Amino acid sequence: MYYTYRYKENIEFAINLFKSIPQDGPLELAYSGGKDSDVLLQLARESGVEFTAIYKNTTIDPPGTIAHCHENGVLVKNPPFTFLDIIERNGFPSRFRRFCCGYLKEYKIHDRCVLGIRKDESPSRKKRYKEPEMCRVYDGGAKVKQYFPMLDWNLAHVYDFIIDRGIKLHPLYYDDDGKIHVERRLGCIGCPMAHDRGLKDFLKYPKMLLAQTRALQRYLDAHKNGRMFQIYDGLAENAVCARLFPGQDVGSDPCGFLGERFGVDFASKK
Repeated sequence: MYYTYRYKENIEFAINLFKSIPQDGPLELAYSGGKDSDVLLQLARESGVEFTAIYKNTTIDPPGTIAHCHENGVLVKNPPFTFLDIIERNGFPSRFRRFCCGYLKEYKIHDRCVLGIRKDESPSRKKRYKEPEMCRVYDGGAKVKQYFPMLDWNLAHVYDFIIDRGIKLHPLYYDDDGKIHVERRLGCIGCPMAHDRGLKDFLKYPKMLLAQTRALQRYLDAHKNGRMFQIYDGLAENAVCARLFPGQDVGSDPCGFLGERFGVDFASKK
């Protein structure tokens, strides 16, 4: 097999980084169910260090994620409340209000944590992550020493390792013919950080959008003196249209507009 440049060196570095982590306390392996997490899990097993792979259930990850975790022996940690609960409590998250991550993903479990972050995933990650280890301080002051064994891996390295080790990925990485697509990304359905603000996801999972819209309506109904209620005339569908179809004229019937595009009944309040 032909290997990508620095493939073997990257594997060696990753395993050595695992072995360098002090073993005087529990080690968390942050597992998302995505391709990088599966590679990270295999590297951890090959290193021989003791660790616990933990998936923080966001309650809005794609179908099949929990089953994939169980197949890989990953501990599933459920949150005290769901994403819909968060919307009902705080309204819609956005690129500027990412409170959902703090509730569902970004919190401390152990003093040390290993993550499958790669610099080539985005310019912001390349800028933020310079070294293979750092101290993360969460809201409230909780500190975690984080390690990034795959920081210098690119997508070709990930693909080579998956094929080389025969790793079974989440079902969403395969097309109808069984071909692997490592360029696909697995994450929260309808994430506002996506380039299309979650539109593609909601077209695939329209009932998820409907459930979130109803949760937002409950938030608006409970905050009738709030700024968001005033901006959107107290109607959650107006807020959804503004997020997913900015600048478009939706007419006087936002429920009908959304219903036509997503194939579900937004007019029903059940």
